[in-house]
Amino acid sequence: MQLISLKSLVFVALLAPVASHANLIVNGSFEANNLPKNSWTVMNSSNVNGWQGSNIELWHQLYNVKAADGLIHAELNADGGNSGAWSIFQPFNTVTGTRYDLSFAYRARASENESFRVTVADLNQIVDDHKTNSWSLFKTSFVATDTTTTLRFTSLNTGTVGNFLDDVKVLASPVLQAVPESPVWPLLMLVGAGLVWRRRSTQRS
Repeated sequence: MQLISLKSLVFVALLAPVASHANLIVNGSFEANNLPKNSWTVMNSSNVNGWQGSNIELWHQLYNVKAADGLIHAELNADGGNSGAWSIFQPFNTVTGTRYDLSFAYRARASENESFRVTVADLNQIVDDHKTNSWSLFKTSFVATDTTTTLRFTSLNTGTVGNFLDDVKVLASPVLQAVPESPVWPLLMLVGAGLVWRRRSTQRS
């Protein structure tokens, strides 16, 4: 029984998953503000936790458009006055030289010609392959060039209609670590020898 327990402990130690990284984006799914179902509201970005910039329009299953994550999603081209392009952003802490994974869901409201620009660190990309009937998932990675990095979404079409956003995530990319030679490998060798001895003892009995 002791031999089996030792094997189990070694197996768990080797294969235990790496602790998951927390999302560095605050309120990435825009769930912090309560909103009745089948409704919408427009808010100053200072009232939407985590975000800055232009007004932000929030939807809760309005016109039967369900969020990609949770119950609420945002519309980048918000209602109300705005000087210049619609743009929302969020700064977050990073480690210079570290790689991060960025992902978010996006969808067109009225036209598949809707588009916006996403910028973060050395990434500057136009997203223009929207669909009006379903969410799409954007995924990429970037390397932080400073201790503070800003993620920004900027609309490329005018007006107050377009560019749904949801489920915005920035996660530190997992790093593969070498398995230490000591003391794990001696334990594995001991377990292997013990299993062979046990098998032979069973066969003789």
